[in-house]
Amino acid sequence: MALLNIAVAGAGLIGRRHIELIQASPACTLAAIVDPAPSTRLQAEAAGVPWFAALDDMLAALPVDGVVLASPNDVHVEQALACLARGVPALIEKPLAHTLAEGERLLAAAEQAAHVPLLVGHHRAHSPLLATAREVVKSGRLGRLVAVTGSALFYKPAEYFDDAPWRSQPGGGPILINLIHEIGNLRALCGEIVAVQAMASHAVRGFAVEDTAAINLRFANGALGTFMLSDTAGSARSWEQTSQENKAYPSYGDEDCYIVAGTHGSLAVPTMRLKTYGRDEDRSWWKPFDTASVPVVREDPLARQIEHFCAVIRGEASPLVSVRDGLQNLRVSAAVNEAVRSGAMVDVPLD
Repeated sequence: MALLNIAVAGAGLIGRRHIELIQASPACTLAAIVDPAPSTRLQAEAAGVPWFAALDDMLAALPVDGVVLASPNDVHVEQALACLARGVPALIEKPLAHTLAEGERLLAAAEQAAHVPLLVGHHRAHSPLLATAREVVKSGRLGRLVAVTGSALFYKPAEYFDDAPWRSQPGGGPILINLIHEIGNLRALCGEIVAVQAMASHAVRGFAVEDTAAINLRFANGALGTFMLSDTAGSARSWEQTSQENKAYPSYGDEDCYIVAGTHGSLAVPTMRLKTYGRDEDRSWWKPFDTASVPVVREDPLARQIEHFCAVIRGEASPLVSVRDGLQNLRVSAAVNEAVRSGAMVDVPLD
């Protein structure tokens, strides 16, 4: 089977990771690097591939099979539209778009050009760990879902913002960059989010975007949730530092970032510690739980996502995270931002 030619637009932090995974993949090869920063020309030379400052120039010059769009959030939609116009499948890094209106515009275009597949890079959807947790919830072992609590508490060093100043401006910030991952996870575990409340602060970093947020969630099934988010917290309670999926992060096997609770038990994720009542009549805080650890397989979901992208290009699979699904995650993020601004509970529209 011939290797697919995949270009990467955006050679920043996540773009470099995509480049590494494409180079290591048995299914594809790196075709080009697209980035307006002159310094990235050296990355392309080191990789032995052409360098382009603009995506349109690359699409006009090379017959690529697909493009990974790892560029700044505010150009995702224009670049995705350029790929659609050329009939080139694209994997769009999350978030789907810079604004909700832009996301809606892309969805309309994607539905008109449905023969050109677009995927959204919510890579945790490819996590075997998340899939196992979802199976436990859906199996009914926890009973009816009641509540979920989660956190993404970590410390981003100064160079994270120095390397990409857009991260400290509107269109950046942990609600859009990081919380949107958690929204995808929580929707997968607990169902659709229908309303949110939120507060945010930029007291520590003083950027134009938040560094810390507290969020309340209402799910369509009646369950409630709370979530703490901060990129300036000296804490390991985040998916990256607990899941053991990305070896670039130190890992702490005793930490969890989610607790999902139902009427019959609870699941801690990602330690997968399960506490359940064996019988209905045993459900009491005076009685002990049956305890177990759910076995899991840990693999890099980013690597699995690249393999999935290749399968989609070949027509062997449908996008696991579609533009519509990515847009719903963006709608929840937009509702959180509106709740921060207004101080009110904000409903989340559903299709």
